[in-house]
Amino acid sequence: MRWSKGIFMLVITNLLIFFTLAISGNILIHFVLPSFGIDLRGSVVTQDFAWALIFGFGGAFISLWLSKFFAKRGMRMQRVEQPSTPKERLVFNTIQELAGREGIKMPEVWVYMDDVPNAFATGPTRNSAMVAVSSGLVQNLSDAEVKAVLAHEVGHVTNGDMLAITLLQGLMNTFVYFLARMISRPIMARNHFAGFMVYMALQFALSILAMIPICWFSRRREFRADAYAASAMGADPMIRALAKIDALAQQTLTSQHREEGMNEDALATLKIHGQSRGLGHLFATHPPIEDRIAALRHRT
Repeated sequence: MRWSKGIFMLVITNLLIFFTLAISGNILIHFVLPSFGIDLRGSVVTQDFAWALIFGFGGAFISLWLSKFFAKRGMRMQRVEQPSTPKERLVFNTIQELAGREGIKMPEVWVYMDDVPNAFATGPTRNSAMVAVSSGLVQNLSDAEVKAVLAHEVGHVTNGDMLAITLLQGLMNTFVYFLARMISRPIMARNHFAGFMVYMALQFALSILAMIPICWFSRRREFRADAYAASAMGADPMIRALAKIDALAQQTLTSQHREEGMNEDALATLKIHGQSRGLGHLFATHPPIEDRIAALRHRT
């Protein structure tokens, strides 16, 4: 029932985002901008590009704004505000120390129930972020390794990675919408149904191509976060943490896939251990663990 509730919420949210952007776009193009002497209503190409900007960047930023909301409701989580166990104190105090060192507001600290050792950070701004760790992470890693992983996640926050990838997604979305619309427009003028089908097919194909630079940036930000963790906690704990997380994750996920036929994790792109394989690595959100370890060893 939990997965069906999640799908229902996702569908409703996307519909609300669509109608919100459609209404705000109409108001912006037809009323707000003309009052400032900017009239986009006369040119088909200009108006199409304006709509592409609104939906491309609007959808990306709304998704960023809702990222914490969906993360909390996508899995069984518990917020740590008053740590009561040694592991909770370790996680909370480490994040608090790193946030104070970087001069950012303390991120929300969450623990979620999962045997797979993992962690992720998300949130709309550096001062409105959350860091979540799995129960499997704190149970299977040493204190030094846990602190290194937490530094990696705080590195994502201080580097502004969530905002940066949102801007890139917005840019890619804009070109996807615009190119699909422009190419399908002559067909739609002759046959609306055929044009619409071409438009949807182009959107699908271009969206896949747009994932290549987005995934490339996702891999780059993992190296940067690893480097931050190495500078904050030392390269050796981070190397040990990555090796242990990879071994335990592969073992646990293989067992769960066989027993339960699990699907891909919807939050995998956010986590410290995520998809590192894809068509020639083009669609991998994370670099291979061996490449990350090699980069960390190069620092020592």
